[in-house]
Amino acid sequence: MTAHQTHTDITVIGAGPAGTVAAALLQAKGYRVAILERQHFPRFSIGESLLPQCMEFLQEANLLEAVHQAAAEHHFQFKNGAAFVHGERYSDFDFRQKFSAGHGTTYQVQRAPFDHVLAQAVEQQGVPIYWGHSLTHIDLNSGELNTGGPRLTVTTDTGQTYTQQTQFVLDASGFGRVLPRLLGLDRPSRFPVRTSLFTHIEDNIEDNGLNGQPFDRDKIRITVHHQHRDVWFWLIPFAHGRSSLGVVARSDFFDGFSADADERLQQIIQSEPTLTRLLASAQFDTPARELSGYASDVSQLCGEGFALLGNAGEFLDPVFSSGVTIAMKSASLAAAALNRQLQGEKVDWQAEYAMPLRAGVDTFRTFVEAWYDGRFQDIIFSPQQSVEVRAMISSILAGYAWDTANPYVKDSERRINTLVELCRLQLADAAASK
Repeated sequence: MTAHQTHTDITVIGAGPAGTVAAALLQAKGYRVAILERQHFPRFSIGESLLPQCMEFLQEANLLEAVHQAAAEHHFQFKNGAAFVHGERYSDFDFRQKFSAGHGTTYQVQRAPFDHVLAQAVEQQGVPIYWGHSLTHIDLNSGELNTGGPRLTVTTDTGQTYTQQTQFVLDASGFGRVLPRLLGLDRPSRFPVRTSLFTHIEDNIEDNGLNGQPFDRDKIRITVHHQHRDVWFWLIPFAHGRSSLGVVARSDFFDGFSADADERLQQIIQSEPTLTRLLASAQFDTPARELSGYASDVSQLCGEGFALLGNAGEFLDPVFSSGVTIAMKSASLAAAALNRQLQGEKVDWQAEYAMPLRAGVDTFRTFVEAWYDGRFQDIIFSPQQSVEVRAMISSILAGYAWDTANPYVKDSERRINTLVELCRLQLADAAASK
């Protein structure tokens, strides 16, 4: 869209999953919504392995049918779970066998076409998207014509500048983090600085299986480094024999490898025996990309006239593919709160948005921390596992981190600590009996 609106009810920054879900929900309520997107789609984005919880939010926003239709056209890869590998140890979770109600399957997608599908569907619902438009300044208390609300300065990629008056801004800019930068909201994440090095490959996988478990394209595969438990690899199968492949580690882990990103990634892959075997015929045909220090946090998720969605607020870690799920959950919560506010109700954004959102994020955080310190790895690779407990863990891995009926959501830290003690005692008893 080339023309632009100078007055709107709600301005959304970013046309990714959080922005499109929020815009669709609010457009359906009859508000004038406009999306500012600094890029032009399709464009590359990382975060290709969705979680089943995402399907709930897409359905709520009337976007799920568009995704299902596009799945056939773009051949999005069906996904029903996650597999974990450490040396010769293997453990997998089928998300259909979970504690929480709701969708148990989803897709593994190349984000360029997936995000474009969502954007096109939202445009068809009547939401204008202004491509190549960037928010460059915000005045939160303009009060123009007694309308109140923020006044935005927007610059296009052709150099044009204009102002837009709006009642509320939803920042769904992801790693662009527009409002945190403009309003000085950034604060350091408590997670250590880690680096992701990744690419897309023609995988050519012909696998005879690991411990009797053949390679399953319907699951994301997470491989733990055979020597460093805090270093891990993702392998996300796409359709047509392609995959997303990456490694995550503290930045100093990469120092002993080539300075060239492509060579560095291949050297690291070749240093891991299970991946070397699995990807023996792979073609590395796409330049490697690198993200470093991506974990982020903010001093506040909302304020007078604005709220931060998804990665614009906080990003934890890619290990459990929670990013898109958190983004869509934030869009759902924010749209509901904003609708009530624009209808004249008094809304406590901390109680109705920030706190509920952070509750699920904190559940994911507990599991991420337990992954890196080894507790969660000891649990999932334990030879003796309760069917009931596996179902509860499967729910969280499927994205249902806000289901407080699940004991591993309601009391994550204590439950994990108790479970890992049992798993380690079982392992010690088994070793002693040999």
